[in-house]
Amino acid sequence: MDLETINFKIEDNIAFIELNRPKHYNSLNQTMAEDLFQVSLECDDNPNIRSVLMSGAGEDAFCAGGDVNSFYKYGEKTSSHLKEVTTILHGAISRLSRMNAPLIVAVNGVAAGAGFSFVGFADMAIASSNATFVSAYSKIGLTPDGSSSYFLPRIIGTRRYTELLLTNRVLSAKEALDWGLINKVVDFKDLKDEAHNLAKKIAEGPSLAFGKLKNLVHNSFLDSLEGQMEYEARMIAESAKTKDGMNGIEAFVNKKSVSFKGK
Repeated sequence: MDLETINFKIEDNIAFIELNRPKHYNSLNQTMAEDLFQVSLECDDNPNIRSVLMSGAGEDAFCAGGDVNSFYKYGEKTSSHLKEVTTILHGAISRLSRMNAPLIVAVNGVAAGAGFSFVGFADMAIASSNATFVSAYSKIGLTPDGSSSYFLPRIIGTRRYTELLLTNRVLSAKEALDWGLINKVVDFKDLKDEAHNLAKKIAEGPSLAFGKLKNLVHNSFLDSLEGQMEYEARMIAESAKTKDGMNGIEAFVNKKSVSFKGK
């Protein structure tokens, strides 16, 4: 896979996605959107990938949002350019959100704009104690993208989300934890190991069931109580047909340990 702005590798059933534009605070341009799309296809289609860990290169930023300098170069064509970039980016986010493998983000520094959105669509988020979170869109007269307005109001509530967009308030890692935006805060020196250990633990789980769980969570905001319960019934029945499901039930009944294979 020929990638210019992302370091990507697969080890021990874990896919590692590192946003790699540290001199530009890992900001997102069209090339990064295209690279993310290619990576998302691999993560979605490769059954050997059972968890995904996304991080940012360097010490300053996870992702500082869109590369505004690259947008500015398009002048009067900026609107058309942004339509193209967001269409590609949103295709990547859709696949990363709906793939079986859970997605973990490790936020090492600034998460702004699109980087803030990435924290929202991830399944779990760990941040270093020096990480910060800010919307930043309205500061330059723009509106959010990257699934921000879908996931983040559901995670932190519409009042808090609207406040962040209107005021561009910067959240510290502790505040983000208190608001439920992230799952855990650790020292910067421990972030890589903590995130890796979590990705490893999740990669050992029942991947097909995890994929169904993610779909259940997404659907829960859209369906009625009865519709959601019917979906639950279908998902648990389908899970019981998988080898992992059958092995898990057998191991529980016979008081044995189980090794899930993602099948």
